[in-house]
Amino acid sequence: MIKMKRFTTAAALALCVGMASVGMMSVGMVSTAQAADYPEKPISLVIPLGAGGSHDLNARVMTSVIPQYLNQAMIVQLSPGAAGQKGTNEVATADADGYTLLFTHNYIDQLQQHVENLPYNPLEDFVTVARINFAPIAIVVAADSPYKSAEELFAAAKENPGKIKMAHSGNWGALFVPAAQLMQANGFELNLVPYKGGGPAMQALLSGDVDITMGFPSTLAGQLSAGKVRVLATAGDERIYDDVPSFSELGVGGDVGFMHRVVLAPKDIPEDRLTLLRDAFGKLNDDKTYQRMMGRMGENIDYMSGSDYDKLRADQKEAYESLVKEITGG
Repeated sequence: MIKMKRFTTAAALALCVGMASVGMMSVGMVSTAQAADYPEKPISLVIPLGAGGSHDLNARVMTSVIPQYLNQAMIVQLSPGAAGQKGTNEVATADADGYTLLFTHNYIDQLQQHVENLPYNPLEDFVTVARINFAPIAIVVAADSPYKSAEELFAAAKENPGKIKMAHSGNWGALFVPAAQLMQANGFELNLVPYKGGGPAMQALLSGDVDITMGFPSTLAGQLSAGKVRVLATAGDERIYDDVPSFSELGVGGDVGFMHRVVLAPKDIPEDRLTLLRDAFGKLNDDKTYQRMMGRMGENIDYMSGSDYDKLRADQKEAYESLVKEITGG
């Protein structure tokens, strides 16, 4: 009997320890499972700009490839309005659960706060998932335009202040800012006409409603191959096309005219979900199919991790504050 009691006590103790161990393993498994469950449904990628622009075209490529790294679809949701503020605010006020992301650019993200009273705080309300790439902008006219060079365009604008109409994607946006800088540096004035994104701005040029616009490689490739437009100048210090001058040659160099395309998430997104998203976009950038599709559009894949770009965002805030004061004389 005594031996039986000792055996029973020992067995009971072993059983308790075993059950406790199983319980601890179960907790760990549940926690891991919960993290692995995300995403359980499609993720919305909100673009605060109109259809047919470079963000729209880049997003179509991204969302066609990234599902294999998320095991879920990513749905493009266009939400233009208020120079990008409408769609941006929708994401700022969305649940921070990783199912609503913002695909925006540096001007909307960090410049607008210096010229508008925003309903959100860019640095406090968003965190970067990834910078997808950056793109140099180009001055564009229709193929039958009388302006054969940037110099001819600038001269005409000086002789006829405010007469030449330029379509842009919204005040203080990716087309507006380099136009303002070029006007300031070269002493001419354009009539800047706002549209709901780069796509509508390009359509305004093609329909003859305006004289010039600006565009990025993905929006220009088709129009150039069809012979519908002519490029007069491109951003940067070096030429992109052999017979087309760079902005630097026209008096404005450096980072002027470069748009950073970034994916942002609401700031309070759970860390494990942010990590999963960052990992998926990192794998996307290494994907050969994605690289090939981006190359066909003439877009680079100069990727930057979310944590690295968040540091750059803080620097952009200060730089754009100085830029706005310079342009406005404030």
